[in-house]
Amino acid sequence: MRILIAEDDALLRAGLTLLVESEGFTVVQAVDNADDLLAAYDAHREEGVDGAVLDVRMPPTFTNEGLRAALELRERQPGFPVLVLSAHVEDQYAGRLLSGGSGGVGYLLKDRVGDVGQFVDALRRVIDGGTAMDPEVIAQLLSRRSGNDPIRSLTPREREVLSLVAEGKSNADISRELVLSDTGVSKHIGNIFSKLGLSTSDSGHRRVLATLTYLRS
Repeated sequence: MRILIAEDDALLRAGLTLLVESEGFTVVQAVDNADDLLAAYDAHREEGVDGAVLDVRMPPTFTNEGLRAALELRERQPGFPVLVLSAHVEDQYAGRLLSGGSGGVGYLLKDRVGDVGQFVDALRRVIDGGTAMDPEVIAQLLSRRSGNDPIRSLTPREREVLSLVAEGKSNADISRELVLSDTGVSKHIGNIFSKLGLSTSDSGHRRVLATLTYLRS
């Protein structure tokens, strides 16, 4: 898998490069600002780029350059996989990324990068078109739901299961974490799909759609 990295901190940028390359990824280019990221994407698009890992805040203003770059990449190539890293929970950014209605989106706090297995799993899942959302981001987005939100039709247990789906956990992971049988987890997920009106036959795609419904601002 060929990826781009955009991170202004030189040590973290080098660390991310070494980490993902040790896991079999190819870092096409690692840059320290959003403009160079977009230029790198254009330069390597023909030979293929599978996704990007980028910081939310980068030069020159250290506000939302990474967010705008992620949105621009997904405008140039709809559904282009982006895994956004941030030092803080900035839920409005996650909401804007999710508003396009397609997968291939991840939002992790930087301290999650310390768990190599978790980070690499999240990156692979995003590149495969799934989602990888930090639990803290999920909690922030859930607290802002409107009164007519379809999520409110879910039971507390169903919301708990869907929260873990949004983190990218498998049915087996959910079963272990909530001490439920595999059948029980499958039943809860089936109820969630039904209540959210997700009738597509592709269960993997439905998990992404359910996550987006859950997280979208």
